[in-house]
Amino acid sequence: MDPTGVTAGAPKSPWGSGAPAAPACSLTDVMSEQLARQMEEESDAFPALTDPAADLLLLSDEVSDTTSDLMLAKMLQMQFDREFDDQLRREEKKFNGDSKVSISFENYRMVHPYEDSDSSEDEVDWQDTRHDPYRAEKPQTTPRRGFTGKGKNITTKHDEVTCGRKNTARMDNFAPEVHVGDGLGMDLKLSNQVFNSLKQHCYSEQRRSARLHEKKEHSTAEQAVDPRTRLLMYKMVNAGVLENINGCISTGKESVVFHANGGSLEEQPVPDEVVLKVFKTTLNEFKNRDRYIKDDYRFKDRFSKLNPRKVIRLWAEKEMHNLTRMKKAEIPCPEVVLLKKHILVMSFIGKDHVPAPKLKDVTLGSEDMKNAFYQVLHLMQLMYQECNLVHADLSEYNMLWHDGKVWLIDVSQSIEPTHPHGLEFLFRDCRNVSTFFQKRGVSEAMSVYELFNAVSGLNIPVGAEDEAEFMSEIVALEKRNEDHVQKRGKKTFPVGCEDAGPPLKPDADD
Repeated sequence: MDPTGVTAGAPKSPWGSGAPAAPACSLTDVMSEQLARQMEEESDAFPALTDPAADLLLLSDEVSDTTSDLMLAKMLQMQFDREFDDQLRREEKKFNGDSKVSISFENYRMVHPYEDSDSSEDEVDWQDTRHDPYRAEKPQTTPRRGFTGKGKNITTKHDEVTCGRKNTARMDNFAPEVHVGDGLGMDLKLSNQVFNSLKQHCYSEQRRSARLHEKKEHSTAEQAVDPRTRLLMYKMVNAGVLENINGCISTGKESVVFHANGGSLEEQPVPDEVVLKVFKTTLNEFKNRDRYIKDDYRFKDRFSKLNPRKVIRLWAEKEMHNLTRMKKAEIPCPEVVLLKKHILVMSFIGKDHVPAPKLKDVTLGSEDMKNAFYQVLHLMQLMYQECNLVHADLSEYNMLWHDGKVWLIDVSQSIEPTHPHGLEFLFRDCRNVSTFFQKRGVSEAMSVYELFNAVSGLNIPVGAEDEAEFMSEIVALEKRNEDHVQKRGKKTFPVGCEDAGPPLKPDADD
């Protein structure tokens, strides 16, 4: 063998010469007693690992009694659980990364934070504990017998300090929304006057909150209805009267109008498209509208016996009766389908879910606008003479243009001419109609005085067209009519009827 360790015929390594090989030990050296003693001395420097307790001592820093197999099993399980929790924390940190929204794996931990002495304090969730160490203790109060001590050291329940502490403890009985702060943890003494003021304030706030909640639950809002109204609408759908309710198509001061698909009724067929007029149940919307119904002889007796909230149902009933009268006189108006409390179901004026435009929004030619004026004049005459009604809110906002005709809507406030203010409302309607058509360039449009006489047939002399003088004549007629009705004790009578006398006619000497 070559002394260099490389044979002559072997190729030279491209990596250069390798490291010299370790010298081989002979069999004599291996079996040397000196080497054996050296190994024994080195092994004596380490504790013997034949005892299971020694193994556990290396795994746990706790010094415990390890003579029991159960204790060994518990300690080994504890060590395994801690290693599992450490791995869980690493997985949690890797999963969340730098995200602002993190996912916690705390529910999957094997060791509770209190049992794990290595866990940091900020990982403890005090809400999980049954006894919160930060919870304030209630102030000490007098025992049930009402006094403590004996003789000169007796303290009764009327003691100022005792009463103050007792009042502080009683603050814990306030409603949850009342924030009493951390006064329970202090030696705070509230006088009876302060405590009674706080107690009264809490009760007042509770009653106020209840009133606000009741108002919200029992009142309709813009494009929304209260729970009771939703229940009524659901019952209509469930009974088959309506197929479905599509949505809100109009809102006003007194009502919200929804579009729906009609179903079927036993008494009559329901149109394919209908509207639900839901009268708002907020009383503030009707405070200035009482005069339309409390002086109406058809509803005067019932109005006085109803509470304010039920009067709203009376509005829906009044519109139903007015529409029925108008339909008998063949006036273009919605047809009543069903009345349920404050919800009135009527036929839809329009086509394919598109409501007919209001007269103020439609663009008509001169001939169509002229035709519309004469239609409105004829409709007002029919309402006054055939239906014995005054619209009382007639304007271009309450008239629709559909199929080349003018349709009248919103007649819940319509009254009879015998109403104490019926002629005044008619004069206001005439002013709205006359002003609208004159602005639209209809030369045939009458003045407000001429239109009033043409509709009512009273022929009040116009004179110099002084509105104050004309209104004085109207007020005088209303006064005579009211006296005549009270004298005869009749609630309603047709205008111009022979047995009712001539209440709505000007004096002969005029």
